[in-house]
Amino acid sequence: MDRTDTLDEALERLHGHGPERLGRLTNHAPMAVEALAARGHGGALHRWIDRYAPRLEDFPRTVERITDANRRAALGDPRRAGDWIGYFRRELAEHPWREVLARWWPRLLPGMYGGSTHPVIRVGHAVRTLTSGEETAPRLTELAHGLGYWAARHHPLGELRGLPGAERAADALEAVEPVDAPEGGFPARLGRVTALPVWPATVTGPRDAHRLLTELVAAATHRYTTHGHGDAVMLVHAATAPNAVLRTLPALPDTLWIPSLHAAWAASAAVTAMYAPGAPAPCPPPPTALTWEEAVELAVAHGDEHVLKFTDTARDVGDGQALTAALRAVELGEPLE
Repeated sequence: MDRTDTLDEALERLHGHGPERLGRLTNHAPMAVEALAARGHGGALHRWIDRYAPRLEDFPRTVERITDANRRAALGDPRRAGDWIGYFRRELAEHPWREVLARWWPRLLPGMYGGSTHPVIRVGHAVRTLTSGEETAPRLTELAHGLGYWAARHHPLGELRGLPGAERAADALEAVEPVDAPEGGFPARLGRVTALPVWPATVTGPRDAHRLLTELVAAATHRYTTHGHGDAVMLVHAATAPNAVLRTLPALPDTLWIPSLHAAWAASAAVTAMYAPGAPAPCPPPPTALTWEEAVELAVAHGDEHVLKFTDTARDVGDGQALTAALRAVELGEPLE
């Protein structure tokens, strides 16, 4: 089988399951198998799903059909995940996927914090499948699942106070102030985020937004090397969430690129504030004898879904410091049994 057939088979196998488990934890399988396929490990997809299968739950029950007339009341209601996925499956059956994405992206973008930013990450993986290969039915269904999960978990930030920022993304992340009382889960910590540095100070247009977002993804990826021990799982999202936005930009009208940059910055900075360690760890030098292919193989053998997705993002960055960050994720993460 080629990559398209293998990935589509894996996605079809997963679409009978819901986007979450245990009422609050995310089902990472669709994102992980897309990352595996994108990095040339399509032959490992079904074996990986077999290992992850005990964490999968049935598709959620539907409550009431969502329509354009009642959708506002259902936005942000996690009990309606099944209804929202059904809504987007119908929308994608009736309209081109780029049209649906462009219509819903600005509606969903302010609420990318629900589900610990996983919904936008899932959408980013789904968009990559559609832009890098055939627009097959399983890939369109995967986009419906991602958008539906996002709509169900839609959760905006409260009003934020602007703090002094910096010119470079790396320095702006360094200027992020940790939240008070850094304890509890993602929703509890998110409620304590009341101020973030202003970055970037200016954006001259869509091309500049793309450049700055690329810079942010690299900075957050590099930062994981010295700060990932603050929370090995959660801090990967400071990089993977903005990278999901970056991957989606080419499929969106360029009028949406600047607001996408600002939303991605707020998400990356908020995660940084919520899970920052007390002090950074020493930064090891980039490995000299390890290739990216070998680093990806280490992540595949490790198996943890966050390690796989972070390594996938680090590979997009592609430099030696990103390679070091990927190895740090393998070191800190708990292997999938």
